[in-house]
Amino acid sequence: MKRVLLVLAAALALAGPATAQDKPNLVTVLSAEHPQTQLMAMVLTMQSVQQGAEARVLLCGPAGDLALKEAPAAATAPQEPKGMSPQGLMRKIMETGTPVEVCAIYLPNKGVGAEALIDGVGQAEPPAMAGHLLADDTRILSF
Repeated sequence: MKRVLLVLAAALALAGPATAQDKPNLVTVLSAEHPQTQLMAMVLTMQSVQQGAEARVLLCGPAGDLALKEAPAAATAPQEPKGMSPQGLMRKIMETGTPVEVCAIYLPNKGVGAEALIDGVGQAEPPAMAGHLLADDTRILSF
């Protein structure tokens, strides 16, 4: 038994310290227009970040409106039980360093430029986003 413990301790020592690569990766793809679905996507993303995941959020279609400076009322209206809005929680997620991006085709089809987005929201580059989605260690939440 003592020998097994020594071998296990040696193996752990050789493995080295945990790195950022040991964190689970998460991509939340949100296209739903319903505020409750949008908020739940943000709740689960935030919970994942708080539990150690490296996350990123991709907003497409109607969900892209969450990223607008002049977002629709449904994106900013508080919801029960905590009085948080989808955009409000998205902003809190961004404060953790989690990237939030709109789909590459969102702005051109909305007829606006990047200046319409709240500070810190980017425009996704399809090759880079495809790389995140296809990575072996990535989990995808899609709403």
